[in-house]
Amino acid sequence: MKKITSTDTLRIQRIAPGQYQTEKFPVLTYGPTPRIDIKEWKLEIFGEVERKIVLDWDQFMNLPKVEVLADFHCVTTWSRLDNRWEGVQFNELVKLAGVKPSTKFVMQHCYGGYTTNLPLDVMMDEDVLLACRHDGEALPADHGGPVRVIVPKRYAWKSAKWIRGIELMANDREGFWERNGYSNSADQWNEERYWEEK
Repeated sequence: MKKITSTDTLRIQRIAPGQYQTEKFPVLTYGPTPRIDIKEWKLEIFGEVERKIVLDWDQFMNLPKVEVLADFHCVTTWSRLDNRWEGVQFNELVKLAGVKPSTKFVMQHCYGGYTTNLPLDVMMDEDVLLACRHDGEALPADHGGPVRVIVPKRYAWKSAKWIRGIELMANDREGFWERNGYSNSADQWNEERYWEEK
């Protein structure tokens, strides 16, 4: 299995501004936690693609996996260092659908109804993956299992739990969290947590 180290873990100062380090892995969820049977789980890749793709659990698990070592920064100010995530790289996954040149943004769709958006170039970073394991264990539902997105260089709400769809888009569109007060860019090193008052 290919091993990738997120470049943020190589910083001299690894705790982003306004954060504190914890060994725990708090569970923060708005609303009930979806319990998804892997026999029913599906991942759809659609939008600005050459061909729509729908993967079931077995098809997803048969794709080449990587391990990513990355830090995890929650907007509520805690950071957990040296997480080991296993899953499928986002940039390899979307190749299956064929990314159209018009694609500039990505919307993540979740079981439970939530969405979050990011620019395509952020999502194509080599340390972005759809993770099914964390620190050697299957990803529990409370932390987004069976599969969640991991985007190490953004606050954790941009790493959508319970992923069910990847929509490639020509134009940006705010997701659930962004419409409800959270920053569109979410760069933890610049403390882009919430909307700025205009």
